[in-house]
Parts: sequence; structure tokens; C-alpha cells
Amino acid sequence: MKAAVVQFPGSNCEWDTVRAIEIVTGNKPVLVWHKDRVPLDTDLVVLPGGFSYGDYLRAGAIARFSPVMQSVIDFAGAGGLVLGICNGFQILLESGLLPGGMLRNKNLHFVCKWVYLRCERRDLPFSNAAPDVIRLPIAHAQGNYYAAPELLRELERNQQILFRYCDERGNVCPAVNPNGSVGEIAGIVNKAGNVLGMMPHPERAVDPELGGTDGRFIFESIGRWLSKTAAS
Repeated sequence: MKAAVVQFPGSNCEWDTVRAIEIVTGNKPVLVWHKDRVPLDTDLVVLPGGFSYGDYLRAGAIARFSPVMQSVIDFAGAGGLVLGICNGFQILLESGLLPGGMLRNKNLHFVCKWVYLRCERRDLPFSNAAPDVIRLPIAHAQGNYYAAPELLRELERNQQILFRYCDERGNVCPAVNPNGSVGEIAGIVNKAGNVLGMMPHPERAVDPELGGTDGRFIFESIGRWLSKTAAS
């Protein structure tokens, strides 16, 4: 798997992401500076977590105009796999690669803790190796995903909601929602299913020393999908 991890000014999870992909797949990704382009032979592009451009204006609002983003948009449009994690999810929303928007957490505080997620689909590149419920950490101040009622109905109809916040048994309810996101949404995909944005951090959950390994399911799913694609 040839992965590229984009590095924006203010990113702080790029090396965690590089290391996580290397641990899980055995392949070391390349770092792509925000002024460069995605390499032509790339299989996966990851927009990592952090505070791109200091989160000025809105989280992801400036990064959306980085030179690298046009090549990311072109890559996604051609069917390439794109994963946006936390700030990366915010950038995908700002760039129009995913619908909806991100608000401040409902309690107006930065939230950093482990959460449970229910996987709603297993026929996608990012989830085909995932169990019903996974446990990942979150760390964000603007993770309150918002979609107007009409858009929310469209997301439901198109099965674009991939992860929802839940309890350890997979029950979805507002009581376990850490940020107030509509529909307890933690991650969505585009209509084609090749672009995923998620607030939890899978790259921080690949080593038991860090408290959990369920992040492996995301990267294992991607590797399995790419292997099947290459073999077909």
C-alpha cells in the first residue's frame, strides 16, 4: 500500500499516522508538504489531525486552500481513497469533499477521552475488517458535526454514516455523545464511499501500550481492500 500523509502548518498527528500505517501494513507512507502535490502512484491519502493554520477562521477553513488540496480533490474524484482524521475531517468538510459542517463541542470544552463507535457498514474500504463496535480516542474542540434535516435524511438514505457514538454494547443514544453531533455521527463517507472523515483517532490506537488497538481495524480494512482491488 502506497500511502501519502499530508503535512499542513499546525498538523501534529502526521508522524503518529505514518507510524500507525507502517506498524499495521508494513509499508511506510510518504509525507507530503502542503505546498506539494499528491504523488501519482498513491493508493491512500490521509489528512491527519492537528490544528492546521492554527484553526484560524474555522478549523480547516484555511487548509482547504492549500495548494496540495487540488490534487487531493482530483485524487478523490478519480476514485482514490482519502481518510480525514479529526482536523482532516474538518478540512474535507471545508473543501466540499464531504457534506455538512463542524461546530464547537456542545459543552464548549476541548474533549479528550476514549469512546465507543458502532460501525454501520462493512462493505467499504475503511470498515470491511471492523467488528460491530470499536473503541478509539477523541481529542477535539470542534467535533460537533452538523447537517441540516434535509441533508441528514440524505445521509441516512445513501448510507453515508459509517460511525456513530455508542456505548460498549453498541447502543446509540445522546447520553454517550461526547460533542453533541447530530445523529451521534462520528464519521461519514461520500456517496462513492472512497472518502471518509472521522473525528476519533485510529492512529492513536494501534499499540496496546497506548490503551487499545482497535484503530488497526481501519488500516487493515484499507489494506485488505487495496489488495482485493489489485488482484481483480
